[in-house]
Amino acid sequence: MNLSALWLRLRLATRSIGPVAGSALLVSIAALALLAWTAGARTQEAQQHAAALVRAATPPVAPVVSAQAAANDNLALFYATLGERRYTEQQIKTLFGIAEKTGILLRQGEYKAAYDQNGKLHTYQVTLPVKGSYQAVWQFAMLSLRAIPFAALDDIGFRRDDIGAAGVDARVRFTLYLADDGVGKVGEGAR
Repeated sequence: MNLSALWLRLRLATRSIGPVAGSALLVSIAALALLAWTAGARTQEAQQHAAALVRAATPPVAPVVSAQAAANDNLALFYATLGERRYTEQQIKTLFGIAEKTGILLRQGEYKAAYDQNGKLHTYQVTLPVKGSYQAVWQFAMLSLRAIPFAALDDIGFRRDDIGAAGVDARVRFTLYLADDGVGKVGEGAR
């Protein structure tokens, strides 16, 4: 049956039952169609929401790695990052070179070598009294850390004798973390 024949039958049926009843029938059919359409849309929306809740509740599957293997990998990476003890003098020269480039006055330093039995690594603590602008001191510290990746900035302190003084006196303390000769891979000389 085609659409025009269906339309004709619908018009004849509405005339036989009267205009008020026919209009009520048409409104009822339209309301049922709308109800069916919205129920289907809500059902689909509810299914999508339920699927999203299931996905959110399911934890992502992590690759299975034993804790011992992960710890060994981290430890190997740590030791590979250490500097080499035989290049310590060159690293100190790097610090003095950076101080000169940043306009920092650096006359002397205090140096203290130690061995950490638990970590099986050497440390070399460098304390430098420096003089310059506040910005230059921070620039010196940051450039030093970038140039020597196995260094840590342990302490930095500022002192200004006069409120109108252009420069500050600062004390900067680095610790270089070093492997025994030939063990570390980073720090093959000054950078």
